[in-house]
Amino acid sequence: MYDLILRNVTIVSDGTSKVSDVAIKADIIEKIDSQISGDAVKEINLEGKHLLPGIIDDQVHFREPGLTHKADIQSEAIAAVAGGVTSFMEMPNTKPPAITLPELEKKYTRAAQISPANYSFFLGATNDNIEVIKSVDPKAVCGVKIFMGSSTGNMLVDNETALNLLFEHSPMLIATHCEDEETIAQNIAYYTEKFGEDLHARHHPEIRSREGCWLSSTQAMELAKQYNSRLHILHITTADEVDIFRNDIPLTEKRITSEVCVHHLTFESKDYETLGNQIKCNPAVKYDFDRARLWEGLLDNHLDIIATDHAPHTWEEKSKPYAQAPSGVPLIQHTLDLMLDHMHDGRISIERVVEKMCHAPAQCFDISDRGYIREGYKADMVVVDLDHKWTVTKDNLLYKCGWSPLENKEFQSKILSTYVNGVEVYDGHKVHNITPGQRLTFDR
Repeated sequence: MYDLILRNVTIVSDGTSKVSDVAIKADIIEKIDSQISGDAVKEINLEGKHLLPGIIDDQVHFREPGLTHKADIQSEAIAAVAGGVTSFMEMPNTKPPAITLPELEKKYTRAAQISPANYSFFLGATNDNIEVIKSVDPKAVCGVKIFMGSSTGNMLVDNETALNLLFEHSPMLIATHCEDEETIAQNIAYYTEKFGEDLHARHHPEIRSREGCWLSSTQAMELAKQYNSRLHILHITTADEVDIFRNDIPLTEKRITSEVCVHHLTFESKDYETLGNQIKCNPAVKYDFDRARLWEGLLDNHLDIIATDHAPHTWEEKSKPYAQAPSGVPLIQHTLDLMLDHMHDGRISIERVVEKMCHAPAQCFDISDRGYIREGYKADMVVVDLDHKWTVTKDNLLYKCGWSPLENKEFQSKILSTYVNGVEVYDGHKVHNITPGQRLTFDR
């Protein structure tokens, strides 16, 4: 007896799309076959619909603890599953920051109580917590996060000795935010003097400059090569950075991997004129030629993963003048919608969307039994209708911050259901079954 059989659905996994049945028992994909016999508690005919593995987002900011006026683990995990994201890895720059094992475990305990999505949390690096990092079990934590830029105040790691120790001794994947602090500081001083109160978000890609990204990314890469570290550079934004990554070996053999975010694939510098601070983020949305090269790098495998860097702020905070407005964009509810729109526009196939948003994160982080529609894997799945138009409005936003730069956008495809560990948690209209997700584990 199965718990659920999905019949006649087009499964997208492992580089192919094929019509089949899928049987679920407890939290596992028990059987995949063209025609599954046997009884089930529930059967659903999904003829004409597509079944994707659940999206794995390796970079989010859910703001809990300490910043819960912007977001919290439950509110943003609800938005995540409505967007087809069944697993997330959350960043350490909360208040207090997750730079000690007790603070890190508090996040895991909280997520186990209230998150409808599966979860993992990065341990944050500082200039002096290398002994804490060395003590972490790499099978239980997704990685260590190093901010090599001024994005997060007191979590900036700018001590050369500390950086060397981190790259030499980290027992797990190192994920880096790469922007050169000195370059940014010089740019801020120059543009503030030049424009004063007329400083605008249009200046953001010049302040958080291409040069600053390049200098920091190449520094991280040099350190990783020196110590043979497992390095993952987050949110690549420039054409120059794309070519520093390898595409001549399989992802599973890479020691240095990369990520591109959906907003850097979608927006470009001209969009600051209309969206202003709504798309102010670090690193900045760059220029049209950078975006074009990001797409090329994604498709030729210089860039490995698509993520969101989901980072909500209140509308009041975002409405401040440019210099006072915080950086970050809420995106997790619409990341799959955006990529499926890019599919409709001919930029990418649905198989490559699944590869970059599901398979690649699972491979990159060595996640156990997720990221694919395969027998024996966890039943994290998303049902989509590729020909169902709908429009983003304030009424259907689930972010705690209550706004999105995508308001009034019409999407071409719609998520009909999201399953986490075999349980439907989103039915195309609302998140209706907040069964806690599971802690991600890693085959390291």
